[in-house]
Amino acid sequence: MYRVFTVPGHIRIVNDPVELVPLLMTFNSPAFKKVYELLSKSWMTEEELQAQVKDESVPLCLQVLKKGNLVEEQWRMPKPGEKPLKEFRGTYNKFRANFQCNLQDLSDILYISLSNDENLREIVGQIEAEMVNGNTSISDLSRKFGVSPVFIRGLAKRIPHLDVKGQGLVLLDTGR
Repeated sequence: MYRVFTVPGHIRIVNDPVELVPLLMTFNSPAFKKVYELLSKSWMTEEELQAQVKDESVPLCLQVLKKGNLVEEQWRMPKPGEKPLKEFRGTYNKFRANFQCNLQDLSDILYISLSNDENLREIVGQIEAEMVNGNTSISDLSRKFGVSPVFIRGLAKRIPHLDVKGQGLVLLDTGR
């Protein structure tokens, strides 16, 4: 039923500490971790993952993994009369960090990745309001909210409908 494979030697090289956010989010959640473990062994569709993991967070997990470039996707050839389905698999089996950052930036990254603090939701709402008003600059947003640019970029890595493009943030259409 599942196509088993191995990914020999594929190493996720992290050059920017903000890239840790999707990794830490994935391995801090039992459901996310299970999804990644399944995808590291075989190609699976979202429905197959849902059946194995039995958790409502599978779609969110796939968004986080895609945003972190931790999975790849392709269309599965359907049986006659069926619709094609997207299937996913893990991209990496090793990790290497190649960066240096100050401890304040590291603490921001850990907080953003591992926290369920309501304060994060408030900041994201305020950032989205600023973006609607035309302020997408990471530098301007960090000054306005009294946080570091790394904090703003880390939030963009955590929130499925935000992303970083150059020196600014963009809203993504994720079908929300």
